[in-house]
Amino acid sequence: MNYFSLLERYHDYRGAIHELLQSIITGVAGNDLLSDEADLKSSICATTQNYPFVDILFTLNAKGIQTSKNFSCESKTYLFIKDSKGKDRSYRPYYLLAQKKDCAVITEPYLSSASKKLCISASIKLTDENGIVLGFIVLDIDLAETVEFLMGDSLRKRFTPLFKVTYSLIVVGLFAVVGLLLMNAYHNAAGILEIGFTAKENILKPFKIIVYLTLALAVFDLGKTILEEEVLMHKDIFRHSSTRRTITRFVSAILIALLIEALLLLFKTTIGYHDNYMSGVWMMFAAVGLLVGLGLYVYLGARAEQILLTARTETRTSFDS
Repeated sequence: MNYFSLLERYHDYRGAIHELLQSIITGVAGNDLLSDEADLKSSICATTQNYPFVDILFTLNAKGIQTSKNFSCESKTYLFIKDSKGKDRSYRPYYLLAQKKDCAVITEPYLSSASKKLCISASIKLTDENGIVLGFIVLDIDLAETVEFLMGDSLRKRFTPLFKVTYSLIVVGLFAVVGLLLMNAYHNAAGILEIGFTAKENILKPFKIIVYLTLALAVFDLGKTILEEEVLMHKDIFRHSSTRRTITRFVSAILIALLIEALLLLFKTTIGYHDNYMSGVWMMFAAVGLLVGLGLYVYLGARAEQILLTARTETRTSFDS
């Protein structure tokens, strides 16, 4: 998930994310965590089992100095946990926000120094019976994993590498077909250069070569589209524009090949092959119908997405107000 779509999803689910984090940090927080690092370790592991997007748990004293290590469960092997004990965190937003409130607070997304990914921190102030501040509990979560968790997209994410490998194998097969078509085209071109156009049957060989090249172009465009859309680029399946872009590129490749084939059939009529005239005309009509249908699909799809974005913006504005 790229950062643009991730931040967009965050704003869509901002209320749910903040409520979820507030419940997690409130359930984890306890005055005993400020002095017991073993309890911190067990708390982060227990929390990660239920909420796999949770990354780090640590504590601060009343002045914002970190009093514990950055604790993370063993399943988070990608995290580079530095020994940050004793570091001054008094300038960090999770400390500044929690210092002013008695309830759990949630920061806006920022780049984590531990995971190098976008994260959100939840923090809560702990006090004694007299209201004296004892310290703060801080919890970091992975924003991308949180969004996937809320959208029920975690299972699909696990199969993404398999999907990419499968698409890559399909692209390799398509490019191999392109190679065979090009070989046939060049073989026929070499035959024409050797024999010339003296024989009547050789008159149609240039058209045969163009057919091979056109098919190679269509297959290559198809393979290129699959490679870019499904392997190299991030594709947000929850955005209508991503699917619309893929279909548009795929249909455009077919449309170009269809128009070239129709032109070839019409050109054959100029050298006496009148039987192909109506086939070429019908192919032209089919190409025009395909082009009109593609235009309607793109227009209606864009209109529908604009309506959804407008409704989403109004909902977000009413929530923020």
